[in-house]
Amino acid sequence: MWRVGPRPLKTRFQELNSEPVIPEGFPEWKEIMDSWGYKMISAIEAVAEMAAIGFGLPKDAFTSLMKQGPHLLAPTGSDLRRYGQEGTVFAGYHYDLNFLTIHGRSRFPGLNIWLRNGQKIEVKVPIGCLLIQTGKQIEWLTAGECAAGMHKVVVTKRTLEAIKLATEQNRSLWRVSSTLFAHIASDAVLKPLGHFAEAPHSSKYPPICAGEFVEQELSVINLKGNKGES
Repeated sequence: MWRVGPRPLKTRFQELNSEPVIPEGFPEWKEIMDSWGYKMISAIEAVAEMAAIGFGLPKDAFTSLMKQGPHLLAPTGSDLRRYGQEGTVFAGYHYDLNFLTIHGRSRFPGLNIWLRNGQKIEVKVPIGCLLIQTGKQIEWLTAGECAAGMHKVVVTKRTLEAIKLATEQNRSLWRVSSTLFAHIASDAVLKPLGHFAEAPHSSKYPPICAGEFVEQELSVINLKGNKGES
């Protein structure tokens, strides 16, 4: 993963805001990753401002909390030549712990999402478009009005059709997805904003530092070891 954007000078959450590591042998790495990452963040900020206005909140209600957040650009690749059997799961059923997640159009289909009514839908992203999904942090800020979207990535019949076409055209069978996870700043407080503080379920979303929330979520899914572990 590649952290995009400036880091806070002072933070209680140094690990979440550490400088990114540049791999050896890729001198253009930082320029390319930052260029794409900043474009994705700009799109997120535009949507966040529109959402705030639509919710009757100040235009910068969300974006002001995003400043110096630990945004992560996290491209993924899956070799469909080896793992292209129908039903193969690349990402199990889950929600995202961040604020908003934005994807470029993947080279092969396979993303499935669940609507609020429980209906499962296979995502189709038009060429030239981006997909944005809600994460747990915006659910917190809106007292559940924007529930974190459940989703998974799996090889489907549409994936198999795309594999067949790519094979006929002698194209790569790597499924590449470019995803950026936009975060609320680690030291900012997550709590229902504005009128959402009076919402029926607001008590389910008590104030908590975004960094503490992220650490708790990472611990639950075993992506963060306890202090003192080697």
